[in-house]
Amino acid sequence: MEGADEQTYLKAERHLEQTGGISVCARQIQRVVQRVGEAAQQWQERPLTPGGCEHDKVPVMYVSADGTGVPMVAEELAGRAGKQADGKAKTRQAYLGCVFTQHHLDDEGRPVRDWESTTYLSSFKPIDQFGPLLRQEAFRRGYGTAAKVVVLIDGAHGLANMAKLNFSGSLQIVDFYHAMEHAGVVLAALIGAKHPDYEARLGTWAERLRQDQVEALIEETRQECAGHSQAPAVEQALHYFVTNVSRMQYGTFRKAGYFIGSGVVEAGCKTVIGARCKQSGMFWSEPGAENILALRCIHHSRRLEQFWKHRLADHAARNDPLPLAHAA
Repeated sequence: MEGADEQTYLKAERHLEQTGGISVCARQIQRVVQRVGEAAQQWQERPLTPGGCEHDKVPVMYVSADGTGVPMVAEELAGRAGKQADGKAKTRQAYLGCVFTQHHLDDEGRPVRDWESTTYLSSFKPIDQFGPLLRQEAFRRGYGTAAKVVVLIDGAHGLANMAKLNFSGSLQIVDFYHAMEHAGVVLAALIGAKHPDYEARLGTWAERLRQDQVEALIEETRQECAGHSQAPAVEQALHYFVTNVSRMQYGTFRKAGYFIGSGVVEAGCKTVIGARCKQSGMFWSEPGAENILALRCIHHSRRLEQFWKHRLADHAARNDPLPLAHAA
């Protein structure tokens, strides 16, 4: 796991030498990581087998997902449109999904994430293929018997549709902090980001969103800008709230004891993906990034032992000891 854990393969080489006196060149570490990483990605996507549920019935299961750009070599970006000034792309979208559980509330009635209950899944596949993989991971974690399933997302249409298709009947909640970012966009269009009342009004939005007043905020904002030149821009900014009203009943969600923030998956995007694949000067091939992220997801999900046992059994079943020795 040195090559997957360290920020670069060269740092992995130095770390092995300094801590264990093991001399392995960075190139060799890279080759091993990529060979094992391909199997790791396949293991992440393995079909759910009968009796494959890892946990007993839980009161609340959370499923969350987000996407982040990974810088790619030029060959991976040929013909792809992007957000650069020239219309070209610099990154490829990597999706990260996570599943975690909740059994308890704290003394103040706030939800408590179960200790070491979070597992991760990464993929460069499009959202329509990533969704079923995340659903499969949720089933592996006990989705079929969970008393309540909550999907925490950022409100983007693609993720909302993914949740609707793959987690039918679940409760969808738009991350509160993304909602506040968009509230800032609404107020910037309405009064300007440098207006002396901007911060105070943003605080009012936060308070009222926590009181299930999203519909009232939409209507009041429309009335305030009616007939003014900024009305079209304000309406465009309000679209995010209009399309997510049912997912923004934060007062109700909090009273029910649910998380309203997607911080777990956002932190995962930084620690699982960003810390290894988005360092300065890094550019990846898709297989290179995919394989190393698979290993990192397995590691952060505390499943390395399961993966290695599977790999051992797989090689043994094929009576193929040589690759097994190389992978050890």
